[in-house]
Amino acid sequence: MTIREKMKNGMLYIDEGEGLEEERKKCKELLYDFNHTRPSEEIERKKLLKKLLGDMGENIWIEPPVHMAYGKNVHIGDHFYANFNLVIVDDIDVYIGEHVMIAPNVTITPTGHPVDANLRRPGNQFSIPVRIGNDVWIGSNVVILPGITIGDNSVIGAGSVVTHDVPENVIAVGNPCRVLRDINERDKEYYYKNRRVD
Repeated sequence: MTIREKMKNGMLYIDEGEGLEEERKKCKELLYDFNHTRPSEEIERKKLLKKLLGDMGENIWIEPPVHMAYGKNVHIGDHFYANFNLVIVDDIDVYIGEHVMIAPNVTITPTGHPVDANLRRPGNQFSIPVRIGNDVWIGSNVVILPGITIGDNSVIGAGSVVTHDVPENVIAVGNPCRVLRDINERDKEYYYKNRRVD
């Protein structure tokens, strides 16, 4: 079985050979250019993202700096916003829906390493795709681990470590991240604590 087949099937692999190093280097070159653009170079940023990402919808805005492993395994829907310091370890696919907002310092990693030191020592890793639904808001300093699915309309609170799937229409927080409550009618009237929508 090839390394890429092992990656695709969630098996242990070492990410050397089969052109993987060259693909990561190409990604780093594009990210270097993107991360060093001037704020006024919006057209250049879009061109670079189109070269970098696997799929890119309309109205995408990613604040530099951003870091990825390959770039080509990141698939982003329409109306996406990511604030500073987004990290996506995309050794395998990361699917992000439409109208998703990501706060600063978020890490999305579909890739991990075995817990056992003997398995880990030679550089073994595994990759399981991550899926983020539509209209999701991910707070600052969130970490999303391998194989996670976050359902439509959900909010992940700041500082959470997402170790299990999150259903749709909920607020989930903590380490490990757990559902705090459903999103409800009160949320249409109050935007933050006791602050009422005008």
